[in-house]
Amino acid sequence: MNITCKNCHQTFKGHYCSNCGQTAETHPINLHFLWHDIQKGLLHFDNGIAYTAKQLFTRPGHSIREFIEGKRVKHFKPISLVMVLATAYLALIHLLHINLIVNTSGPVDPDSHIDPVKIGEWLQAHFAWITLAFIPIHTIGTVIAFRKQGYNFFEYFVLNTYKAAQKLYVAILFIPVLYYYSGAPAINTVTRILLLIDFVLYFWTNEQFFNHLSKTKTFFLTLLTHLIFWFIVILIAVIVLLILDKG
Repeated sequence: MNITCKNCHQTFKGHYCSNCGQTAETHPINLHFLWHDIQKGLLHFDNGIAYTAKQLFTRPGHSIREFIEGKRVKHFKPISLVMVLATAYLALIHLLHINLIVNTSGPVDPDSHIDPVKIGEWLQAHFAWITLAFIPIHTIGTVIAFRKQGYNFFEYFVLNTYKAAQKLYVAILFIPVLYYYSGAPAINTVTRILLLIDFVLYFWTNEQFFNHLSKTKTFFLTLLTHLIFWFIVILIAVIVLLILDKG
């Protein structure tokens, strides 16, 4: 039986419109419709995040490569995932009143316009956006270090976005530790441990993603990626601090 699509008016047969993809059967908007929509949305949200988390901590490089190659139905979209996780992390930091900013460098120069504590508070307040901003910088490092591996900038961007999500999952798991050491100098040590864990996960992901390369070559190219990343970040930070100091 021919069906006329209510969305684009295309005539088709089957359960879905061949032109726009809308289902053949559209339910009236009522309480049942809204409840079904909420259940479906929450189920997809939970399953997507849980599935992607499992993949990122069991077979990260393979799953990201498969996503780039087109296997995407079960995965939570990368940028949305980073924003959700960054928001969740920041909400937990605020709700638990965790202080990540500990100044161990002594008193601030009264003639300087730069206050490390205020800068740290600003970075913490804009954590989600900074996490996103770091992704293209890391991607530049990846493009330079792994330039002969046949992927373009945007594919490397997806790779690094999922790595950022991986990093945020770990940060959320460390919330109890951060809460315990909140405001104490030891929290700087916890931060360094997190950076080390991030590097190990980064290398492991690259080792799977670039599975045709040797582990030794992947390790040094991963290290080069990080060096390029930190060079760019430090360069930007120096320029911003010089502008602030003159302001």
